Amino acid sequence: MAVRRVVPNVQSEAAQESREFYGLLGFEEVMNHGWIRTLASPSSPTAQISLMASDKTAPVTPDMSVEVDDVDTAYAAMRERGAEIVHPLQDEEWGVRRFFVRDPNGRVVNVLGHR
Repeated sequence: MAVRRVVPNVQSEAAQESREFYGLLGFEEVMNHGWIRTLASPSSPTAQISLMASDKTAPVTPDMSVEVDDVDTAYAAMRERGAEIVHPLQDEEWGVRRFFVRDPNGRVVNVLGHR
């Protein structure tokens, strides 16, 4: 299994102001679903940050997202190790398959793969 990218998720009620702030550092908006915006560096597109007030289909807002090439293998590995699954593996309408897991520090990680 390979990691494709890691994205911090910033819970924000000031999405537009945050977009403008991170724009000063060179980030540009590459995705906007209304409830989540992702900003990326034009020179390094996998350097990203996401801004969201709350997650649309999950009970918590994740602290970070990790995109992997095989989300089913990642899910099986986490379950085998007894990790706390916060949100079950499911296909989302915007084209990702994902689950949430709590890390040893209490942070919620959104593990995803694009379909």
